[in-house]
Amino acid sequence: MDEAVDAVLARRGSDPTLLLQILIETQERLAWLPPLALSRIAAALGLSHAHVEGVASFYSFLSLRPVGRYRLLFADNIIEEMQRGRTLMLDLCRKLWIEPGKLSEDHLVSVDVTSCIGMSDQGPSLLVNGMPITSLTPERIGEIATLVRDQIPLDRWPQEFFVVADNVRRRDILLSSNLEPGEALRRALAQGPDALLAEVARSGLRGRGGAGFSTARKWEFCRNAPVRESGGRVVVCNADEGEPGTFKDRVLLTLMPDHVFEGMTLAAFTLGAKHGFLYLRGEYRYLRDDLEAVLARRRREGLLGRSILGVEGFDFDIDIHLGAGAYVCGEETALIESLEGKRGVPRIRPPFPVTQGYLGRPTSVNNVETLALATLVAAHGGEAFAKVGTAQSTGTKLLSVSGDCAAPGVYEFPFGVTFSEVLAACGAERPKAVQHGGAAGITIAEREFERRVAFEDAPTAGAFMVFGPSRDMFEAARNFVRFFAHESCGFCTPCRIGTTLLRDLMQKLEAGHGSPLDLAEIERLNHLLHATSHCGLGQAAANPILDGMRKFRPAFDARMMHEDFQPAFDLDASLALARQMTGRDDALAHLTEETP
Repeated sequence: MDEAVDAVLARRGSDPTLLLQILIETQERLAWLPPLALSRIAAALGLSHAHVEGVASFYSFLSLRPVGRYRLLFADNIIEEMQRGRTLMLDLCRKLWIEPGKLSEDHLVSVDVTSCIGMSDQGPSLLVNGMPITSLTPERIGEIATLVRDQIPLDRWPQEFFVVADNVRRRDILLSSNLEPGEALRRALAQGPDALLAEVARSGLRGRGGAGFSTARKWEFCRNAPVRESGGRVVVCNADEGEPGTFKDRVLLTLMPDHVFEGMTLAAFTLGAKHGFLYLRGEYRYLRDDLEAVLARRRREGLLGRSILGVEGFDFDIDIHLGAGAYVCGEETALIESLEGKRGVPRIRPPFPVTQGYLGRPTSVNNVETLALATLVAAHGGEAFAKVGTAQSTGTKLLSVSGDCAAPGVYEFPFGVTFSEVLAACGAERPKAVQHGGAAGITIAEREFERRVAFEDAPTAGAFMVFGPSRDMFEAARNFVRFFAHESCGFCTPCRIGTTLLRDLMQKLEAGHGSPLDLAEIERLNHLLHATSHCGLGQAAANPILDGMRKFRPAFDARMMHEDFQPAFDLDASLALARQMTGRDDALAHLTEETP
């Protein structure tokens, strides 16, 4: 164990900001993080054991307990449930003679669930030791069980298991772009940073992460922020797309990594930044080697590193940092905390990252899609970009379409497209609803399908989850609320407790103990979460329930089994086993209101 830890430390050094990367690499060598390993890391970095353990416990992919040599994590978002992923997981557990969430007695295998892994277009899916396996079937589950029982090394498993399809269904100005590496950068260099910033402003490009903040204004704020002696400005690409049902960034990083890295370099040119990070979600760990190869090629071609394209003083390089399973790190300040090697707890704002971000430096955090689109602006000009889309929402939007449709995948449409048009393109028959923007987004009912995908109408980070006529929207809302309860960072009490209460209330309704008072309690909790939660996760946690109650009320009313309040816990039912063991089932063996 000591040799494994020391090897990681020798490669990474003693920088505390690299703590998360050190923990990830240590676990890759040891399969889990034993206490002695944490102590050795803490001593090397000059940190306390408690601090290191606290960081390790925050990320769901890091384990402080032994896990199997084969660690299988099934995605459990609502789309994967619709694809019968949970049924397949239970089937695998039966074949391997283990319980979900448990480690086999021989420490060979553990099977559990995780949140969305970005494969909803080709689910059911799972991660085995971090590698995705898609398009699961009962037959494939049987093959996996055999491979695990026979202890076949992962590199000898059938390679077709690990094929991840791109599933690009519709292309527009971005996905059909044929820019050569460096082409946009050369044009920007010929113009200068001021002219490039003016073109980005002229384009109307807005952040594609969902909030839609002006990219030009963000870059300008960051460029104008004073730089401390501790270091220069920083460019960060947020590739932590953890919103359930979203996978467009996976496709961009697979098909167009040069566009993404060039967009980061254009931002650096505009800001005068010398250091950049690609924060890659842990579920996309399998992409890292290919992305590192692209970075190495760009350095050889003079597109990264010192004196980029021969311009003296234009020095900029990019490091890839991995996440480790934390949805909240998609929020930019939580992501920065994670980049600094800490727990991904969102910061209080202000100050904003553009003035005080990574290590207190002015930092521009942009979405993968935003940076890829910036290359089009630099190459073709802001006016050409602004001609696409609507006046307030220029350009195109990538939609991750999944669920009840004939052709799930990535669709690129100009902003302003209607939901009806998207549904027709993906082959959705008689759709009941669309969950737009993921769990934190909005539920669009059939009567709203002429609404438009645009910042002025229905903004989105990209998720477009289709629900057919037979789907139960109560179950969809219950899945989303369970997701929020699992992903709450735990920092603030309202979110930590409130999301758990929401989850339990939905479970109570499903179990047949619901009454109108429970729906009133959900609305009360929503007001509390909105007013007091530290970040947007808690503020959005009740959205799927409230949208469902407004638009699909019969699905909720069907769970109203009582007119008056009923407790969620049935003490009399819990004593059934005791009655069976004692052979008593008379009236006095039951708890009723009349029982003395």
